[in-house]
Amino acid sequence: MYSREEMKQLKRNFWGGFDAFCENLPRFKYRKKKWILYNTKIKGIEMKFDATREGAFVILELNHPREERRLELLEILERYKVIVEEHFADATWELLYEKPCGTVVSRIYKEKRGIDIHRQEDWPEFYKFMSYEMNKLEKVFNELREMLQENKEASV
Repeated sequence: MYSREEMKQLKRNFWGGFDAFCENLPRFKYRKKKWILYNTKIKGIEMKFDATREGAFVILELNHPREERRLELLEILERYKVIVEEHFADATWELLYEKPCGTVVSRIYKEKRGIDIHRQEDWPEFYKFMSYEMNKLEKVFNELREMLQENKEASV
């Protein structure tokens, strides 16, 4: 079992290693900016990485504070599910997901189970999975950005 400080250091090393891994990806060779993540420019939509003892996760999270708006965003994504599935195939769609803090969000995500952030020998698997799947998720987002933004202006 790790102490709080050891866990903090483990995560710092993990994410530092992921950053170094990403620097060597061809798509980032001449760019300073890495991933879109929280900078979608659409309120209530974020893309996230998660690495836990249960595995690796790449997530598109709809977390608008107004449930009505969150469900509108989800409806748009469902309307264009063919595009989502084309790039981000076999993703799990979760209409209502309660985060540990109690907030309810909607999520579309992919996961890789059987790897553990506590095992450093698993880190290369985490890095490959997360970078590969986030690249695909960003393609989906970029294709659907206009539809999501048009709808945003109609209902903000």
